[in-house]
Amino acid sequence: MQLFNTYSGKLEEFKPIEENKVKMYVCGPTVYDYAHLGHARCYITWDVLYRYLKFRGYDVTYCRNVTDVDDKILKKAEKENKTPQEVSQYWYQQFTNSMNKLNNLPPDIEPFATKTLGEMISMVKDLIAKGYAYESNGDVYFRVKKFGRYGSLSGQPIDQLESGARIAVGEQKEDPLDFALWKKDEKFGYNSPWGVGRPGWHIECSAMNRKHLGKTIDIHAGGADLIFPHHENEIAQSECANDCRFVNYWLHNGFVTINKEKMSKSLGNFLTIDDMLKNYDANTLRLFILTNHYRMPVEFSDEALASAQAGAKRLTNAKQTPINENLDITQTPEYKAFCEAMDEDLNTSKALAVLFDLTTRANKDEKDAYTILYKLGTTLGFTFEKAGLSDEDLSKAIKSVSEALGQTFESMDDILDLRKKARAEKNWEIADKIRVSLDNIGIILKDTPEGTKVERK
Repeated sequence: MQLFNTYSGKLEEFKPIEENKVKMYVCGPTVYDYAHLGHARCYITWDVLYRYLKFRGYDVTYCRNVTDVDDKILKKAEKENKTPQEVSQYWYQQFTNSMNKLNNLPPDIEPFATKTLGEMISMVKDLIAKGYAYESNGDVYFRVKKFGRYGSLSGQPIDQLESGARIAVGEQKEDPLDFALWKKDEKFGYNSPWGVGRPGWHIECSAMNRKHLGKTIDIHAGGADLIFPHHENEIAQSECANDCRFVNYWLHNGFVTINKEKMSKSLGNFLTIDDMLKNYDANTLRLFILTNHYRMPVEFSDEALASAQAGAKRLTNAKQTPINENLDITQTPEYKAFCEAMDEDLNTSKALAVLFDLTTRANKDEKDAYTILYKLGTTLGFTFEKAGLSDEDLSKAIKSVSEALGQTFESMDDILDLRKKARAEKNWEIADKIRVSLDNIGIILKDTPEGTKVERK
């Protein structure tokens, strides 16, 4: 399996530290607002990597943190007259709900920054003791120039970084490049050896990595916007504190763009996951993201999403047959083709071609085609259950049939009862009017041994 390592700038054969085990860390959300399509791109990408590694038989420990202490959270708390804890807990739950709706698997470990303060303080003390950090009027800073490899991840020479470095008002640094490990904050802070304060953003991930995964991990992933300064600073403080290599493979996903601009809250051009899911299902958003290579930017457009929606419907509407649990999928050519694609630095576009070929063959009743489609498709996080109707869909359906038949119905059950009666009496005119009126708004009725199911097309 080849993965593109941002640190080396090239494709590398993936070899875990411990045979058959993978320690994987992904930078999680700062919980103060709704998750947007950019977050969906990030967390679907690494959900697919997590699923695929497990599919290939690795024992994976996936850790994704929650930043619940941050300037943005504090500003929101002050604005809304709430405690930072109230703000972070509310938005963490919204984030979790959004991830569930996208069918992302939960991480194995999900540590909160505020629950890891002791480990952060301990790491800062280690860095001070080794001369890599210093206290200054209640703040603690990392001495960037003392770490000779600083800039290696982002490929930025130290002299280039120096030219843009500034000292903000109130900061008392030895050097403009130095970054904060601990910030004085007497209003919202926590007790520490340097007075009341709170951790810098970067030290959070380093401390959580060390606590939950160890001093050296296999994979550290996140959005490309985190390469500098966040991941660069993580490397510096972790390697200086632990006296060893921090991460073997650095992986980064590209941005989602709108009109060629990165989608972000600061630019105000973001589309929330919840808003997107009002018009598109999770399979559509997942297909939209996976059609593009994870390292490339994804340009958002209605046309691209419409295309993804059509593709997702093709997958979901594949002719379903009972899953053959006795089939050894590893012996099939489709498994080989799928894995060859995914082993090419997660070439999901190529992997999707395998799924669509299987969809065509399943529709032709080819033996085991649906079983293979289901097993490979779920590895990419697709669901094959037919989407149920929302309350809004049901209201539209009832209204459409009521208008077609010129009578008022209170519920879908009433409509199904009338249809059943009409079919029994061979009154095909009423049965057809019900079918056509529902078909016109994208809803179909399916008769199964368990009864009639109402589904989106």
